Amino acid sequence: MATMNRLSLIMLIVTCTIGTVPAMAENAETWIKDGEAALAAAKRLQPELGRAKNVILFVGDGMGIATITASRIFEGQRKGLDGERNQLAFESLPYLALSKTYSANQQTSDSAPTMTAMVTGVKTNDGGLSVNQSVARSEPSNAVIQANKLTTILEKAELSGRSTGIVSTARITHATPAATYAHTSNRDWEADSNTPAGSDVKDIAAQLIDRFGERQIGDGIEVVLGGGRVYLLPKTQADPEYPSIKGKRNDGRDLTQEFQTKFNAHYVWNKAQFDAFNPASGQRLLGLFEPSHMQYDHDRPADAAGEPSLAEMTDKAIDILKQNKNGYFLMVEAGRIDHASHANNAYRTLSETVALSDAVRLAMRKVDMKDTLIIVTADHSHTLTIGGYAKRGNPILGKVVFPGSSAPEQALDGRPYTTISFANGAGYSAGENVHTQTPRAGRIEDMSAVDTEDPDFHQEVMVPLASETHAGEDVAIFAGGPNAQLFHGIQEQSYIYYVMEDATGLDAKRKR
Repeated sequence: MATMNRLSLIMLIVTCTIGTVPAMAENAETWIKDGEAALAAAKRLQPELGRAKNVILFVGDGMGIATITASRIFEGQRKGLDGERNQLAFESLPYLALSKTYSANQQTSDSAPTMTAMVTGVKTNDGGLSVNQSVARSEPSNAVIQANKLTTILEKAELSGRSTGIVSTARITHATPAATYAHTSNRDWEADSNTPAGSDVKDIAAQLIDRFGERQIGDGIEVVLGGGRVYLLPKTQADPEYPSIKGKRNDGRDLTQEFQTKFNAHYVWNKAQFDAFNPASGQRLLGLFEPSHMQYDHDRPADAAGEPSLAEMTDKAIDILKQNKNGYFLMVEAGRIDHASHANNAYRTLSETVALSDAVRLAMRKVDMKDTLIIVTADHSHTLTIGGYAKRGNPILGKVVFPGSSAPEQALDGRPYTTISFANGAGYSAGENVHTQTPRAGRIEDMSAVDTEDPDFHQEVMVPLASETHAGEDVAIFAGGPNAQLFHGIQEQSYIYYVMEDATGLDAKRKR
């Protein structure tokens, strides 16, 4: 295990101690000891003032503060611990700030402008990826894109001689990962078949290969792991796992093959191939494990071809990238937190957040926090809420039960209700496939005999919509390592970029 800084170790000790105290054993002395231990740890706070050789940016897509709280409880309860006193791995990082997630033209943003802000330091409009706000959505001219594109932290890392990597449980051409390497006016232009007639803007998948393959930006990305195979395959080619599904490219290009040829890379699409790849081989790694997004972590065991977990992908990415003595930049996205929340499916929202926590825990143990800046944040939140005065230890996905009672509390309509709900979305559903749920038009159901902890349960909503929306409140930033102390207070989301740039010394290479 790499050496951790003193504060991180203390915080982890305090976290582990707190998380294992059963609620029934608490008394006044418990809180006194907890408070004294936390205060002692805070007084020992000593920021890492050196340069960051490496940066790992973890993004929980859609991971609002309520989602973090509910996931903390969910993880603890699944382990048989006191859920309320549990802590997710990234909650032990010593520095914390809040991030304002509005974009140049939205109070409540989508993932394209929010991730653009984090990786370029500039806020932009909805749908735009690493272009400034002068670019209108779906601008068809590549000349306009090139005149207004923004340099990303990944591109600067490449130009500095560092290695780079992208890991996501979403498609690698989806908004969050794509913002690190692509410049376009529409996040949906993932393959050339998605771009409109008359536009000469290169599609996102092609940009992954062409801009780096032509050595325009460093020597190319070393690690790309996630979903989205069909966006790199021609329409004439069948998917290797699902033969009935064909590629999406009209231009006939097989970008998986081009990536291997141009970058001396190895391509994998299942768990066995992924496990067999040796990080010390000197080859780069392209891993695409689904035609579209990867399986939810809860559903991975049922996948016939097998898929690595987010933690396993993070582990292998670090092993590949750390071989560069100049350091690396790695972006890791838990993309499916967002998708589960859009479906009002809290079980998968929380289990995906726990999977992110597992990946962060692995990284914290694997790297040296003296030369590696770790940041864990979200691009935006969702409308998930926690309410109802449930008693301590009540299942976080269960129906509200008051202290001193064993029966679910009833709403004014005489029916029970759950601790977690969403402000809007498709609404209540029990036992239906999370991918095929249809709106219930806001109808309130009697859930007295319904298992609300079932993984396929969809929580009730207040406003009926076809899909749940993002929310606009601030999200958290957790950080540890060099420059992490600069995360404090309430900051613009674009501030994250400047901390990473300064920590790595890349600010000297800034081009305005």
